[in-house]
Amino acid sequence: MKATCLQDNLAKGLAIVGRAVATRSTLPMASNILLASDGPRLKLAATNLEIGITTWVGAKVEEEGAVAVPARLLSEFVSSLPQEKIELTLNPRNRTLNLKCARFEANIRGADPEEFPPLPSVSEEPTTTLDPKALHDGVAQVVFAAATDDTRPALAGVLCSLQDETLTMAAADGYRLAVRKIGLSSAVPEKIDFIVPARALQEIGRLAADEEDPVEVSVAPNRSHVLFHGANVDVVSRLIDANFPPYNQIIPSRWNTRVLINTADLLKSTKLAFLFARDSANIVKLQFQPGQEEMQPGRTTISSAAADLGDNASEIDVVMEGNATQIAFNGKYLLDVLGVVGTGQVALEVSSPSSPGVVKPVGDDGYVHVIMPMHVAK
Repeated sequence: MKATCLQDNLAKGLAIVGRAVATRSTLPMASNILLASDGPRLKLAATNLEIGITTWVGAKVEEEGAVAVPARLLSEFVSSLPQEKIELTLNPRNRTLNLKCARFEANIRGADPEEFPPLPSVSEEPTTTLDPKALHDGVAQVVFAAATDDTRPALAGVLCSLQDETLTMAAADGYRLAVRKIGLSSAVPEKIDFIVPARALQEIGRLAADEEDPVEVSVAPNRSHVLFHGANVDVVSRLIDANFPPYNQIIPSRWNTRVLINTADLLKSTKLAFLFARDSANIVKLQFQPGQEEMQPGRTTISSAAADLGDNASEIDVVMEGNATQIAFNGKYLLDVLGVVGTGQVALEVSSPSSPGVVKPVGDDGYVHVIMPMHVAK
């Protein structure tokens, strides 16, 4: 292989695939990046056996070839070079990759590309397409609610349901539930459910932020893998073979108290309360009080206390329907959802202090977030 490309393009490509490099693996080859010629481009690929990322970099290719190169060394060396052309020359006899850029040069010993773990192939026919911004924002609104351990495999992933002209993503960890609906460019012929590992979907959402054209989604017929195909990036992920719980049963169908509240004000007050709550089991209390007179705004008080530190309380005017009540949430969970709702106001719906609370962005019917309450001793 002999090729020339720009330093910033190669550095960006290595950063993209570097997210799939295995940091700890029983398979040493998974700590490498596959570098190969592919027509007038260089192909970069990496996999940790759960997720595989492939991207392409524009280049002038004079000789074809391929090599597996230590990911960390290659990425750090290239990112340290000046923004000029890089000449890459592979010696096929000893699989050594020579890099020249300005007055800098290095020789990096590689490995046989045939030993690089193959990335799973998925049917080339796309199942559907998604707007990249909607995908990026939707993933951000659900992925944090997935479980961080594998004791219940289904909850360590995000359920993706394709039906008619809608993609519904749902994530839950036993204490909270996030559900986001995204419109599809066209209806799918049949309903398809699959569970993507949360870590993999997080990378998919991050990479979608750099895409401008629609992202194609292809699900393997045996539901083993899913491919997200962008203009210059492919992300393939294994799917979790498990049954996701019937999450619709968790979403309350009615409420006794509903308030409309400024998102930024609630976020700020919750952050202040959390300074004390983090030393007291993360408990943040919300008390809802209607206006004393007709046409007078209601009031929400956000408070927390820590025995060894002190206490905190903030008041916010709200539009309120229903009865006065209070509820306590894990402050971290409240901060997580308020940081991604994306609207100026949110609706908080509560039926009782011991029932789940619901957070909904005002003006956006496609998102709902449910948080289990915390028990507070009287």
